[in-house]
Amino acid sequence: MRQALYILGQLNDSDVLWLARHGTVRRLADGEVIVHEGRAINAIFITLGGQFRVVLDDGQEVSRMSAGEVVGEIAFVDASPPTATVAAVGEATVLTLPKSALQEHLATDDGFAARFYRALAISLADRLRAATRRLEPAAGRDPAGEDELDTLVLDTVAVAGQRFTRLVQALAGR
Repeated sequence: MRQALYILGQLNDSDVLWLARHGTVRRLADGEVIVHEGRAINAIFITLGGQFRVVLDDGQEVSRMSAGEVVGEIAFVDASPPTATVAAVGEATVLTLPKSALQEHLATDDGFAARFYRALAISLADRLRAATRRLEPAAGRDPAGEDELDTLVLDTVAVAGQRFTRLVQALAGR
């Protein structure tokens, strides 16, 4: 849910409405893959429900994700193919945002573009810091602060949670 808090906390209500209008809800079966390592993707995914596993080409599971995560954002930013495969664990649901629609909206709405790219930057910075912490020796770490949200996000957490709930409700009402 952390990524949704970063993203939806930076966007405004009309941005979230745009996501709901232009995205497609996709229900996944157990094991269904939404991203294949090394293959270009044409969408960003917001996980709405269920669990997902992130697996490297050698079969090693490196992460699990649940509702409120964003998948495919790195490949969206730099256009390189994904570095892992993402598959549903059990039944799951995602909001699929077509890359072409998102790029067009970013090109025509400067305010949305600024908010969206800021949200991605905050989210990716958090992910990089978490990866760096995992590489540090345990003796040099302060575990008390590892799960704390960045101060840039704290003020928007409640609003972001409400926006995620409204997004899910809007999509369910279709």
